[in-house]
Amino acid sequence: MKQVVEARTAHAGGAAQDFADPGFSEAVIRWQKQHGRHALPWQNTRDAYRIWLSEIMLQQTQVAAVIPYYQRFLERFPDVRALAEAPSEDVMAHWSGLGYYTRARNLHRCAQRVVEQYDGVFPNDPGLLAELPGIGRSTAAAISAFSYGTRAAILDGNVKRVFCRVFGVEGFPGSKPVEDQLWKRAVALLPDADMEAYTQGLMDLGATLCTRSRPACERCPLADRCVARATGRTHLLPERKLKKAIPEKSTTMLVIADRSHVLLEQRPDSGIWGGLLSLPEIDVLEPADNTREEIEATLGIAATRYGVVDDFERLQPFTHVFTHFKLHVSPYQVHLTKRSDFAGQENRVWFPITGLTEAPLPAPVKKLLLAVFREPDLLSL
Repeated sequence: MKQVVEARTAHAGGAAQDFADPGFSEAVIRWQKQHGRHALPWQNTRDAYRIWLSEIMLQQTQVAAVIPYYQRFLERFPDVRALAEAPSEDVMAHWSGLGYYTRARNLHRCAQRVVEQYDGVFPNDPGLLAELPGIGRSTAAAISAFSYGTRAAILDGNVKRVFCRVFGVEGFPGSKPVEDQLWKRAVALLPDADMEAYTQGLMDLGATLCTRSRPACERCPLADRCVARATGRTHLLPERKLKKAIPEKSTTMLVIADRSHVLLEQRPDSGIWGGLLSLPEIDVLEPADNTREEIEATLGIAATRYGVVDDFERLQPFTHVFTHFKLHVSPYQVHLTKRSDFAGQENRVWFPITGLTEAPLPAPVKKLLLAVFREPDLLSL
């Protein structure tokens, strides 16, 4: 084993041919055919639309969370033309709760491009796929491999972890020098056949055995060639990026209802929750720093644009964690005696409460509204 470890770590920055290892792909393919996943909703098909949709949804999201969204999405948008022709708010509504909403906007734009440029047929060339909105090099390779059997290398987070452990690759895999080396390795390790089984096998190994914590090394088909296991470094590889303090932001959200409607505003396309409907916001009001009179005065001034204010009610604060920061939300319910008419203002609407289940709302905002209005139909979600 010592000689194997030395051989695999000696040329960490070598040329692509240095990384060739037919036994690696053979072991992955053999294991996948016998022990890998074969019954996921997007498997056992050559439909590039379905494969593309699953790959985009699976970016930064676990399989269990994706499956119900994937199935509902297909019911509403059964093919790429249906998705391309759909209103953007309909697409966002069906994505709501899945997170990372830039993916949904790119998904819609990509469908439109495929219809316009390729007559509704996804190209089989990974290079052309990678030029479409929301599709990077690794995703393009996966779509092409599963749809057309193309010989192309993937390198998502799971695959990086497998490579770093098996071959003892040091350094943060998201840094350019390490990632470049991993791409060379990914290309050099490609088999001549069985691309679908190999590609799925890499994904399955990273997702089910070679997990970030508590890897199941005793069941891994690559255990006897794994440098991290041989050197007792499975908990150290891949190396993690040095953590920075997570920034924290605060805002005050207004839940403004009038009879059977609640006021919603559409957020800008860029930024958090881009393109979704959400609640009006004002500068944060902290009860610890403001008297009730000061809070009511500030709320009253802010809320007059929405109607004639009767009373306020402080709701339960909550915190939502994004990838790069924490958002602390102080919600207030505003009771009106008369509401303003927002006809002609496209970013502001009085939305029927009974339709909130289908509204394109961020998950924490929808949860807040369900708790406030407690409609039986809404709480059955």
